[in-house]
Amino acid sequence: MKINKLILLLFLSASVFTSCSKDDDDERFPVEPGGENPGETPNLEIENYLYDAMSIYYVYEADVPELGENYFDSESEKNEWLASFDSPEDLFRNGLKVPAPKDRFSFIVDDYTVLENSQSGISTTTGMDYGLVRFGDNGVLAYVRYVIPGSPADEAGVTRGVIFTDIDGESMTLDNYQSLLGRDGYEITVAEINDNTISNTDETIDLTREQLTENPVLVAKTLDVDGINVGYIMYNSFTADFDDELNAAFGELKAEGVDELVLDLRYNGGGSVESAVDLSSMITGQFNGEIFSKQSWNDLLQSQFSEEELVDRFNDKIRTEEKINSLGLSKVYIIGTGSTASASELVMNGLAPYIEVVHVGTSTVGKFQAAAPLYDSPNFTRQNRNPNHKYVIQPLIYESKNADEDAYYEEGLIPDIEAEEDIVNLIELGTPEETLLAAALADITGNRMAIPAISYDSRFTKIGERGDNDIDYQRMYVDEIPEKIKQRAAELKK
Repeated sequence: MKINKLILLLFLSASVFTSCSKDDDDERFPVEPGGENPGETPNLEIENYLYDAMSIYYVYEADVPELGENYFDSESEKNEWLASFDSPEDLFRNGLKVPAPKDRFSFIVDDYTVLENSQSGISTTTGMDYGLVRFGDNGVLAYVRYVIPGSPADEAGVTRGVIFTDIDGESMTLDNYQSLLGRDGYEITVAEINDNTISNTDETIDLTREQLTENPVLVAKTLDVDGINVGYIMYNSFTADFDDELNAAFGELKAEGVDELVLDLRYNGGGSVESAVDLSSMITGQFNGEIFSKQSWNDLLQSQFSEEELVDRFNDKIRTEEKINSLGLSKVYIIGTGSTASASELVMNGLAPYIEVVHVGTSTVGKFQAAAPLYDSPNFTRQNRNPNHKYVIQPLIYESKNADEDAYYEEGLIPDIEAEEDIVNLIELGTPEETLLAAALADITGNRMAIPAISYDSRFTKIGERGDNDIDYQRMYVDEIPEKIKQRAAELKK
């Protein structure tokens, strides 16, 4: 029997990507004694789900021959191919997904609760956000970039700028730093740098991990800079559950009559597309209803959308129906770095056709595709999930461009004003003297001579940061497809 992907499309339904659907599992997948369906191994059941989901939604489906509708002559031939892989992870990574650099971001996990917590801002952490650099031949130094308020690190007295090389009395190296930092609890020894020597002090700090929900709006304030009201917002993740917090922050800036805005996305690895659209609407407001971004899906799905359904538009309400607090700006300063990705880049690129976007910092990651979590259920949503396993995949489902058809691709976005943090002299975020903010303020006041000079420290090479092993690291995801497509999919299912 030929594998017909148009038939597979019938499994779509009324809430393909929503993260708000009910969590109840039904009897769609009756479990036989022993936990298996008759005639199927547990892995083959999972691998068929992976195959179906990827053949329908994967934006690079055409680049994987086995996903083609006429590739296999029969269902049994397809199942034999699926069974040839060692595990669902092996199938996904080596059979169904194209390799990097084209696809650096699709992923699979065997417990969907981990993904759901991540996308709600929930993590198990000390609350210490850090960067990691190599020094010497094999040494690793960690520097604290910020601390989550109310976290164990905050209560223990950790602050931005703290550096350390030792955990539990053991020096971090390229071979052991991940395992040391991954412990449930550990003691760091605060270090200092004098001339070219890194040495430990007598100060130690005990840290434990707790499950925390992080508010991504870390700092929101107004600065008076030479008589100019400058709004500053440090926003660290496009977390859907905190859109109201972000909107409230913009409401405060609006009430204070800001003339300029510096949006700090230096550590923001992305998140919800809808939150990105809302943030852009908060910055502006005068473009309500205009095209913010355009989507390019695979051939199978592209044909199912009308032209209108393939665009995201500026809007005047957040997802809770609360009215957006818009600043109506025609220019914005955005701090972006090598840790700035996906939804952050979407904001920068989506605003560019409409207002002046001044990018301060360094080149961004270059992640221009959106993804969606797809479950093993009749319509790939959370509702009615297969109770036999907890696998979920989040593949890339479309590429994004702005209203002018411009994308930024793998090289990322290039800064207009180049500036970089001095990792051994980190100043409090939101203070006018802080290096990247100072660069933006110098341009705002017309004193570009005051932009801090770039001083690359050849002693250190960046090797990582907090969260770079997390499943949702630098991902951009969608919450749901247009309502018209949901309705059409529901009709097709009938």
